[in-house]
Parts: sequence; C-alpha cells; structure tokens
Amino acid sequence: MKLRRFNRGLIGLAGLVLLVGGGAVLAAGLDLGVPSWWPWSGPSDVLLTKAQRQRWRGDGWWWPTVIAVLGVVVLLALVWLVAQFRRGRLAEVLVDTGDGEAAVLRGPALEHVLEADVATLDGVAKARVLLRGRRTAPTTRVRLLLEPYAAPREALAALTHEALQHARTSTGLASIPTEARLRAVKHHARRVT
Repeated sequence: MKLRRFNRGLIGLAGLVLLVGGGAVLAAGLDLGVPSWWPWSGPSDVLLTKAQRQRWRGDGWWWPTVIAVLGVVVLLALVWLVAQFRRGRLAEVLVDTGDGEAAVLRGPALEHVLEADVATLDGVAKARVLLRGRRTAPTTRVRLLLEPYAAPREALAALTHEALQHARTSTGLASIPTEARLRAVKHHARRVT
C-alpha cells in the first residue's frame, strides 16, 4: 500500500514537472509573449548558452560532482526498480514432510484456509489474513471484524489457540508470528425500555 502511494506520488510529481517544463518551452517556442522573468524569451533562444555550458569545465570539482550526482540518481532508480518486484504477499511456504524433503504450499491457499478457520470463531464476523515473511518463516497479519457482543480478549485467545495452532500443526512450523488488528462491527445501540 505504501509503495503504491509512493509510486503514484512520484509519477504525479514527474508528470507535473514535465507538464510545466514542456509548457514553458512550448510557450517560448511559439513566441506567446512570455513574462520578462521567463528563462526563454522566444523561438531563437537556447536552453543553455555556450558560455553556460562550458562555465565549470576547467574546475576540478565539476566532473566528480556530476558523476556523483548521476551515480546517486542511478542508485535510487535501481532501488525503486527492485522495490517494484518485491511482493507484499508470500507466494509459497516450505513445509517439512518429515522424510528430509520439503513440500511447497501455496501462500494464498494457506491464507484462504486460515481465513475460513478464523471466520468460524465465536464472535468473529469477518476475517482477513495476509501472509508475509520468508518461505521458511512466514508471518501473518490478521484483521478481525468482531460482532458487537464479542470480547476482544476471548477472540485473540481463540485466534491463538485454535486457528493459528491448526496452521502451525498443518505446516509443521514451530511458530507463526502474527499481528492482529481488531475492529468492531458498526451497530446501533440497543434501546432499553
């Protein structure tokens, strides 16, 4: 979710910069009567004059600075690219079969079974499970929507001792660290007569 917001913000900012820059160049290129403070005054103007382009060439700090800035830009672009391919959800879980081999369990299948198991608990109206972490050490994020009469302590105890215990037993994992978020169903207050 955070990566999606960051991507949208980055694309929006890049689009805005390109739109403003393109509009400025287009306005100057079409000689639309730009203000006096505008960097380009007409179609015959250039972006950088020859003197501006060659201004710092002789200075010793110029090329190392240009290379360092370009290196940082490339590094940030690579980090962003790698982040695009990271999955928010775990695709598979390795299950020890006991014979020295490992079976592969699909992550969404385990999520679905765990959701169904949690949804059957007393006081739970709806459950959403997200499997994260590594293939050999998965973690879960569980969102519980509780009925108005449910006690959060009892719902968490049932989640820990029933649903998550079933998941640990079926996958053969010693532990499945879990973050649980609880919310109550919106309801109207009962009237006492």
